[in-house]
Amino acid sequence: MTHTRTVFRGTGSYLPSRILTNDELAKTVDTTDEWIVQRTGIRQRHIAAEGELTSDLAAHAARAALDAAGVSIADVDIVIVATTTPDLTFPATAAIVQQKLGMHNGLAFDLQAVCSGFVYAVATADSMLKNRLGRRALVIGAETNSRILDWTDRTTCVLFGDGAGAVVLELAEGEADTDPGILASSLRSDGHHWQKLYTDGGPSASRSMGRVKMEGREVFKHAVGMITDVVQNVFAETGYSVADLDWFVPHQANRRIIDGAGAKLGIPPEKVVVTVDSHANTSAASVPLALDTAVRDGRIRRGDLVMLEAMGGGFTWGASLIRW
Repeated sequence: MTHTRTVFRGTGSYLPSRILTNDELAKTVDTTDEWIVQRTGIRQRHIAAEGELTSDLAAHAARAALDAAGVSIADVDIVIVATTTPDLTFPATAAIVQQKLGMHNGLAFDLQAVCSGFVYAVATADSMLKNRLGRRALVIGAETNSRILDWTDRTTCVLFGDGAGAVVLELAEGEADTDPGILASSLRSDGHHWQKLYTDGGPSASRSMGRVKMEGREVFKHAVGMITDVVQNVFAETGYSVADLDWFVPHQANRRIIDGAGAKLGIPPEKVVVTVDSHANTSAASVPLALDTAVRDGRIRRGDLVMLEAMGGGFTWGASLIRW
């Protein structure tokens, strides 16, 4: 029996050239490299240059993904940009990326699910492709988090960085269970927790973009359980288990959360992709950045079973299981 699956054809990423280390941060805020590393695992983050926009980061990552897939932007029907830090209130950053890539046809829109944005966008693109709204999709997670941080607040400014990651998805026919493609996704949200991680501004509420506010202990308390929930749900839907998994690519928010989720799920540390030390939390860009790193260094190979996972403000959380 034939089946239709959404296949990952290429990955790409982009990080701004400026690197901000923990030691540099310690010169302007009451913190130390030791304190940050011990509590988060973060050693540095990348910061967008003056005038470097989220759409610029997204376009760079998109070009890398298109090159890896061996296709041009003319071959793409759908562009989705997951971001919490759009260039403008409108139009969608995806439309600006569309213009920067030279794409005149198809459709483009933004998706806002904070740190879960890329996982949400992958599931959305998967559904759209299977409903024949296009043959190929360019899915991008891109953020300039540095623009919404209070650089005097050591509880938040040490956690985030800027960057972008992208994938090219394509609808493909197959017959075998081991054929590549997205096998299942699970998405969740619970708005009752929104005040635990949010920005204190927005066009409707304050006519300003606001700054990140977070109840760190509360976020940590919920994160591991929520991650476990969606991962186990995807395993149950597909019939696979942790023992079958080759790679776990989690949201890179905090090393302790990553380690805690891995331990609760029983995933060996050597199967977990970790980039939080060098990228920090890049929100919607986090998962595609980590994914591209593991693909390009040869860890993730064709045929591998890969789990993507993220949890973010809202709260939102989600997971996708992929046969690479």
